[in-house]
Amino acid sequence: MLQPDEDTPPADHDQLFDRYHPVIFAYIRSYALSREDAEDMTLDTFTIALENSDIITWEGPRQLAWLKRVAHNKLMEHYRHLRRHPVIALDLLADIIPDSSTPEQMALRNESYSQLRLYIRQLPPLQQQLLLLRYGQGLPTLEIATLLQKSNQATRKLLLRTICSLRTMYARSPEKKGERR
Repeated sequence: MLQPDEDTPPADHDQLFDRYHPVIFAYIRSYALSREDAEDMTLDTFTIALENSDIITWEGPRQLAWLKRVAHNKLMEHYRHLRRHPVIALDLLADIIPDSSTPEQMALRNESYSQLRLYIRQLPPLQQQLLLLRYGQGLPTLEIATLLQKSNQATRKLLLRTICSLRTMYARSPEKKGERR
């Protein structure tokens, strides 16, 4: 089966799917945690395209741009959901909680994590998302910049400012002031 010319719009949604599925899947897969998540988000993207009957009449580049925008929105929804409902694989728990930790050390660590979560919640949503993508998902700043539609340099500066803000919050915390006395 011959693929239609890139500028020629597909005649129906099946051709739209056949033409753009590999591109949209690769785009989502480059940012998603797992293949399964990428497959689900790709399916959601094309389901939305199926509900939009006008997309068939558009030119190829406009179709692709629209599909990428929908895919980007699906990725952002996914990361927002992960931020509200974090998932930790059970096999990673062994690495997180070492056997040599005493109950006191674990309590202090949990208190520090609680304080960090509180400070992160005080940051603007963009900075929270940036921290999640960088440290929660382990994405490099170049990929984060693409997701946030910012330059790599602007993303790196924002990350640095965010970390500095967190350090300032820690320095001003009552617990730290009590320790200095």
